Amino acid sequence: MKVALPKYMMILAIAGLSSRSSRAFAPTLTRSYATTIGATPSSRLFSTAAEVDEQPAPAAPKKKVRTRRILSGVQPTGSLHLGNYLGAIKQWVEFQNTGKFADAEDLDGKSFDDEKKDENVEIVNENFFCVVDLHAITVPQDPSDLEESTLASAALYIAAGIDPEKSKIFVQSHVPAHSELAWLLNCATPMNWLERMIQFKDKAKKAGTESVGVGLFTYPVLMAADILLYQADRVPVGEDQRQHLELARDIVRRFNGEYCKGNPYKKRCKKAGLPTYPVFTEPEAMIVKAGGARVMSLTDGTNKMSKSDPADGSRINVLDPPKVLRDKIKRCKTDALPGVEWDNPERPESTNLLNIYAAVQPERTREDILEEVKDMKWGEFKPLLAEAVVAHLEPIQKRYAEVRADEEYLRGVLKEGADAADAIASRTLKGAKVAMGFSV
Repeated sequence: MKVALPKYMMILAIAGLSSRSSRAFAPTLTRSYATTIGATPSSRLFSTAAEVDEQPAPAAPKKKVRTRRILSGVQPTGSLHLGNYLGAIKQWVEFQNTGKFADAEDLDGKSFDDEKKDENVEIVNENFFCVVDLHAITVPQDPSDLEESTLASAALYIAAGIDPEKSKIFVQSHVPAHSELAWLLNCATPMNWLERMIQFKDKAKKAGTESVGVGLFTYPVLMAADILLYQADRVPVGEDQRQHLELARDIVRRFNGEYCKGNPYKKRCKKAGLPTYPVFTEPEAMIVKAGGARVMSLTDGTNKMSKSDPADGSRINVLDPPKVLRDKIKRCKTDALPGVEWDNPERPESTNLLNIYAAVQPERTREDILEEVKDMKWGEFKPLLAEAVVAHLEPIQKRYAEVRADEEYLRGVLKEGADAADAIASRTLKGAKVAMGFSV
């Protein structure tokens, strides 16, 4: 006789189902899938009244695991300022902890939709954040400063919330494949593609073409190599890097189309023990907004806050001591109009300072802030802003001092990150060399 299972017994019957736990990093899963298998319950359940027919639990659906790799980096030149922190590092921390960016769009300007999920696919994020010191030398650097700037930048990543247990942190030059692949891609990239790059034109115009190095002209190719080495699906960048992301995608199409087709390519791959699919993954751009607004200069609300600005008073450096922060904000440019307001094109400094005030208090709404400050004079608002900035940066500065003082720990984090990065980058580099016909 069949006896209906009471609810608590049904719970026992499915309690044996298990799901696969995933590791933060699984380099061997590049563009691959793995399968999880559910455990089965005990084969029989018994009742004191009568024996119950065998009730096998429903089989757990097989899940595929897809590895999604994210790569981003910041140059170590000069001090990292509030714009770098809000526009890059803070966003990385958010992605590391939540798996998505708060405000990002694709190359077509559409909101980046990361919510479409397949219940049968488990997404595992691999996060790589690097200090791009090879990019830094596209303009002259003081050798005595470069090493310290590099280590300081890495320490700030950690202080701002990048967790070495969840993300890999490394220095670009510690992975030789970056410069080697950049050379291979240089030889495969038409010069007229690079001549269209707006950033090179702007920087060359400011510096004078006679003093500009070739590296500044070709550095978008190095950026493409950075991305392509890790088969990155998503590349979070600022608006100013949009054109370089489009170039990277063009390079992928050209390289894969020219070197990764036909039987000769398949034979080279087979001989080298490599898969025969195209070498590079075409990256998808994520144009990330800097906390919803760009951080502008303290001395000119129409210009972006910049490390290269010779006036230190134009920027809020993340490591500025509290007194320096208060003095910079006290002296920053404002206007003579009454009150403080947002989004008035005639008052760029007012908008910029309000944006900063909002960015360092992410839990507050614009309406709440505007209600608080709209009738204030600058002499009232500036001290309020200064204290909000100091309060936001103080824990980062404290953690930075701890990390930077423990150089053995910091270098160990970078070594672990470089080893993990090199394991992936070397495989991609080998694939590129085989595709081009090199002996490996």
